[in-house]
Amino acid sequence: MTIYLFPGQGSQIKGMGSELFSVFPELTTKADALLGYSVQTLCLDDPLEQLGNTQYTQPALYVVNALSYLNKTQNTGVQLDYFAGHSLGEYNALFAAGVFDFETGLTLVKKRGELMSQATGGAMTAIIGLPLSIIQEILKNHPSVTIANYNSHTQTVISGLKTDVEKTHPLFEQAGAKMVIPLKVSGAFHSPCMATAQQEFAEFLKTFTFHPPNIPVIANITAQPYPTDNIAEYLASQITQPVRWTETIDYLLAKGETEFEEIGPGKVLTGLVKRIRNGS
Repeated sequence: MTIYLFPGQGSQIKGMGSELFSVFPELTTKADALLGYSVQTLCLDDPLEQLGNTQYTQPALYVVNALSYLNKTQNTGVQLDYFAGHSLGEYNALFAAGVFDFETGLTLVKKRGELMSQATGGAMTAIIGLPLSIIQEILKNHPSVTIANYNSHTQTVISGLKTDVEKTHPLFEQAGAKMVIPLKVSGAFHSPCMATAQQEFAEFLKTFTFHPPNIPVIANITAQPYPTDNIAEYLASQITQPVRWTETIDYLLAKGETEFEEIGPGKVLTGLVKRIRNGS
């Protein structure tokens, strides 16, 4: 089986998409008109140092992922079996599966990024080298801190208010974590702290019509294929629910011989797939 994976926030890098914008001038122009700024300038030059800001990161990454996919499929006749994307990357998976067109996806991502960037006071931390069971045991005494990303068997991201998250750091270190890494984010993404953003996004989603995926897309919130309906509900829930990436890859691996290919900048997901395969 061939599976395309689309990366999410954190994979952005200055210079991404340099070989793509000139190949897809019409889509680049449409993106600029929809966003109100030059996505090419943002990605290649980042003159105002906005590429790391959520409300700019998400549209930029969506555009580069989408153009990467279109460029890839123009040049190859590969038959795809599944799509999956990590958090924001799920929007690219849904675009690739025909759930919505390029502009609709960008409109959704633009709104999503704006709403998520408004949530302040939150923090996220990656816990490396500690089994999930130990992390869960520690968090029983810190119910305001939740798991945001199940990235691999020994790589987990927690999320919550900054002061609450920071209180847990020494506990994970004492329990034997190899690394405890605060992430460069402004909000507690994929946690109950994002409830207001989720509610507003759910209202926004009511104005859109979605098509059933023409190729199965594995949902972050269930690690199962997207249903043919309830797509808006899934997209809204994703903002507060954890990304079940380990389960997603395990689900796909259980389908048999699989070839994963990451479509977009970086190799974050390629690394996670390797770790999951190895049980780490």
